[in-house]
Amino acid sequence: MAHLLELRARLLKIVLGVLLIFVPLSFFAKHLYSLLAHPLLALLPSGSSMIATEVASPFFTPIKLAAVVAFVAAMPWVLWQVWAFVAPGLYKSERRLVAPLMASSTLLFYGGVAFAYFLVLPTVFRFMVGAAPEGVAVMTDISKYLDFVLTIFVAFGFAFETPVALVLLVKTGFVTPRQLAGNREYVIVGAFVLGAVFTPPDVISQIMLAVPVYLLYEIGIIAARILVPGSAAVDAQREQGSA
Repeated sequence: MAHLLELRARLLKIVLGVLLIFVPLSFFAKHLYSLLAHPLLALLPSGSSMIATEVASPFFTPIKLAAVVAFVAAMPWVLWQVWAFVAPGLYKSERRLVAPLMASSTLLFYGGVAFAYFLVLPTVFRFMVGAAPEGVAVMTDISKYLDFVLTIFVAFGFAFETPVALVLLVKTGFVTPRQLAGNREYVIVGAFVLGAVFTPPDVISQIMLAVPVYLLYEIGIIAARILVPGSAAVDAQREQGSA
């Protein structure tokens, strides 16, 4: 019961933290949506605009965006509450590892979102607008645009979490850095498959997702060797056993 009460208290603090950011952001929801739509609007012909095909979407779509932004902005607070809940049950060595991983995962997620907004979205929309047949006006629905952009943000945000995921896999003993290094060719293929699934069907945007994923994979291998020093001994033991 004590753990359930503690969990409820942490969840309430998380909700209150998100609400404290969401309430003031809701007054600027339209401005937030204008910033989000800028990568597309900047490429549309003069006089073009986005449209709203549903009655309530001009109100609810910006509010939905404000809620998402509030949650993302409150992510450090959310992770701190999660950390405060699980920390008493961790060993001292685990605490030293989990704290930097949580901080780095937050920064990497933010980095993935920024990469998608400033580099990927302009490239994707330039391709989409240029691919429109002559005489076809590109007039995107605001709610469909938001869903598309959020999908891109989530894809790149989680793709940038690759180093953290690799460190956790090595720490739990599922794999070793040497095994990860031996699977590079499969990772390259998988990265391009992810790029084909989560980006439009153009080579440039596919490469813009695949290349960072592979580079982050290499960074994850290096980070695992540094943060999990015992993995080198495991590799040596497995090599002797196979010999």
